[in-house]
Amino acid sequence: MGVLFFELIIFVHEGGHYLTAKLSGVKVNEFALGMGPKLIKFKIGETLYSLRLFPIGGFCSMEGEDDDSDDQRAFTNASVWKRMIIVCAGAFMNVLLGFIIMLILLFPQKYFASNTIAVFSNDAKSSAQLMVGDEIKYINGYRIDTSMDFNFALSTSKSNKLDITVKRDGKIHEYVNVEFPTIKNDNGEEIMMLDFKVEALENNFTTLISQTFMQTVSTIRMIWKSLIGIVTGQFSLKEVSGPIGMTSAVSKVAASGLEQSFIAGLENLAFVMMIISVNLGVVNLLPLPALDGGRLIFLIIEAVRGKPVKHEHEAYVHAIGMVLLLLFMVVISVKDIIQLFM
Repeated sequence: MGVLFFELIIFVHEGGHYLTAKLSGVKVNEFALGMGPKLIKFKIGETLYSLRLFPIGGFCSMEGEDDDSDDQRAFTNASVWKRMIIVCAGAFMNVLLGFIIMLILLFPQKYFASNTIAVFSNDAKSSAQLMVGDEIKYINGYRIDTSMDFNFALSTSKSNKLDITVKRDGKIHEYVNVEFPTIKNDNGEEIMMLDFKVEALENNFTTLISQTFMQTVSTIRMIWKSLIGIVTGQFSLKEVSGPIGMTSAVSKVAASGLEQSFIAGLENLAFVMMIISVNLGVVNLLPLPALDGGRLIFLIIEAVRGKPVKHEHEAYVHAIGMVLLLLFMVVISVKDIIQLFM
């Protein structure tokens, strides 16, 4: 099941490239799901559609995308603005899919959590500095708009004392080392808990759309912060997963939800699928060779200069990037396989 969900996300991503290429008049030679030898293939018009052996990705191969071509409908012959749209379309579709899944998940809820303090618990430690009516704006410098922001800020904190910025009576107040209680989980680890409850927002059309948008943005912000954390050493590579690790995680989350009910299992799957889809969109737009973001950088350079970078130079950069990316994926996949048996 995890494999099917992962390939669905890839299908949406490559479908974004495919649709915008077709609408832009660019010739698409092949649309494939998976990598390696072809299992199923058929041709409709000028495009070959294939399902390949290894369910670890997919691609949308356009005429003249990686090779020189004299075809008037080649990718390189489209205007630079059309090529930018085609390159960004995959990431856009992934974020859009995340938005739609988030909307589906939030739709049945009666209320949404705000970021405004409604009431403190009887023995609240944070009430020494915070007040009812305070609108939480930042925790340890991390912006707070949704419940997802609260969860991420608390889970990444190394202490139960937080630096909190609030909006009170129209003014911004900053408090250092606001203390919160902790509890121990099943593994004996201490987990920080909020000692107050926030105001509830009733679910209506306006709040549903705004919460869906804000929670999708919160997901993007969480992924971006996590990427920065990996680069800066805040998070280790042990916390990074490839297709094997993600497939395993999806299966475990689904099984955990199914222990409660079938609906809970579906909700867990949908939430993980939303995270992975948005993650794929964000990562693909990083300005790195071989990724869509790397190709976008070359297109921006072309737009500024008025002429493209030499094709062989760009191809050389992307080839190096692809080799490094594949090596990274091999390392992560080996790590994922080892963790499966630990």
